[in-house]
Amino acid sequence: MTWLQDYQPAGGLWLSALLAALPIVVLLVALGVVRFSAHLSAALALVTALGVALLLYRMPAALAFDSAAMGVLFGVWSVAWIAFHAVYFHNVTVATGRFDSIKRVLAGFSEDRRLQALLIAFAFGALLEGVAGGGSPIAITAAMMAALGFPPVKAVVLALLANTAPVAFGGLGNPLIVLGRLTAPIMHLKQDQATELFSAMVGRQVPVLALIIPAFLVVVLAGWKRMLEVWPAVLTAGLAFAAMQFVASNYISASLVDVLAALTAMAALWVLTRFWQPATVWRFDGEESAVKSLGAAQAERGALYAWMPYVILILAIFLSRIGTIFKNLPAWLDLTKLLHKADWVFAWPGLHNHVVQHPPITAKNAPYAATFTVDFLFSPGTVALLAAVIAGFAMGARPALLLKTYWSTLVQMRWALATIFMILAIAFVMNYSGATQTLGLALATTGAVFPLFSAYIGWLGVFLTGSDASTNSLFGPMQVISAQQLNLNPILAGATNTSGGVMGKMISPQNLSIGATAIGQSGKEGSLLRQTFLWSLLLTAVVGVISLLQATILTAMIPSP
Repeated sequence: MTWLQDYQPAGGLWLSALLAALPIVVLLVALGVVRFSAHLSAALALVTALGVALLLYRMPAALAFDSAAMGVLFGVWSVAWIAFHAVYFHNVTVATGRFDSIKRVLAGFSEDRRLQALLIAFAFGALLEGVAGGGSPIAITAAMMAALGFPPVKAVVLALLANTAPVAFGGLGNPLIVLGRLTAPIMHLKQDQATELFSAMVGRQVPVLALIIPAFLVVVLAGWKRMLEVWPAVLTAGLAFAAMQFVASNYISASLVDVLAALTAMAALWVLTRFWQPATVWRFDGEESAVKSLGAAQAERGALYAWMPYVILILAIFLSRIGTIFKNLPAWLDLTKLLHKADWVFAWPGLHNHVVQHPPITAKNAPYAATFTVDFLFSPGTVALLAAVIAGFAMGARPALLLKTYWSTLVQMRWALATIFMILAIAFVMNYSGATQTLGLALATTGAVFPLFSAYIGWLGVFLTGSDASTNSLFGPMQVISAQQLNLNPILAGATNTSGGVMGKMISPQNLSIGATAIGQSGKEGSLLRQTFLWSLLLTAVVGVISLLQATILTAMIPSP
């Protein structure tokens, strides 16, 4: 049985697009207006997506439910497996007490509140985003700063604003892995190749933000004049992070970008403060010296030992990606190729090549593939699990503690995982029913301003879901298809969806709630939103302008296969 997609099932493009967008509208209303939980909102949106596929697009029921089932499995392996083990790795450092050592090192860095904000909110928050993501950087850094004496609401605002530039790469590169795997068939590329191209493109957009955010943070904290007093630290943090973000995204691996960039920024700040200190120590009005500074050169003994789990994680991911970093390695040394030998690639029964696409989405009628890759050993999720176990044993954990932590992580993430499964099911139903293609064709009518518009689509997605990986699954294929219709580079469109999306993180209801809860200020979400909303819009505009320039003047910045 084959079924031909219909891109204007309601008779006109825009009416069809409005109806095709119903699952997204339901998700928006349920999350933002009715304030249902994320998993319940996703369930309602999934039911709506199936209804639109069956009733509007006349998709055969077997194909509709097959696409939803494939989306769930895709969510299990390609998203949840990675996200879960990234959080598990972090939880192991907490359970073994190593995370407390890290917090003591950070607290003793400097008495100056501006330097503390740069180190904790910007650099350390980026490290947490690179390892775990999922709101943990906001909760942990806000709580740490509040414990050090920052006004609680100010601590959350700083954590939200800082949690921008690193979000595009998220937990072990998960947002870009999802984007690459979903859009590779549309662009006729291999999944790993698509992920590498998106990583490189995002790595040529968000470093600009990384240069801005440190100064931005200090201005919000202390004002322009006080920011200029610590400009060496602001410039050092931004340049170090941006430079490593570019290098890692283009030449190493999407899975290591944030981890390496964050550690580079932290190390650069440490080196700087060995030779430079601000002329005056800035504290909050009326505040006495509350934290005894250990100084950058007098950091707690064993500080490097405190970071040992992250060294193990970096080494594990580096070794697993060594074949993509260094080409033409001897077979015995190419661990990447060896790990890929365990990959399992299969066609989804009942769906693979049973849906037919046609012009203008494709040059001619062509079957829509439905293949699935399970990279058992190569997946960042598997690597993070292995690193967590090795680091756990190295930190003195017994197997019982590791198993207990694994179970508690599962309980902690159960609803988040359920949400992931349903969001991916929605994405697959919309892709195979033709709804995504309808929306892509409608957005293509925006013409030359599409790259600017593209950033706000990503922004909307993260505002809704709180996750860049989720917005890439919802809107990534649509962005790629829209770009193809406009003869724009689809790699740029997908990357802009990701880069624009990060600015929605600071106003996402999910993350506002996480931040308020972390400091015991539940009910303050409205105040947090008012303090971050304008910044969110302005920074998204910056991403949109960057994308527009890259689409028109700076086309050489776009990587090619």
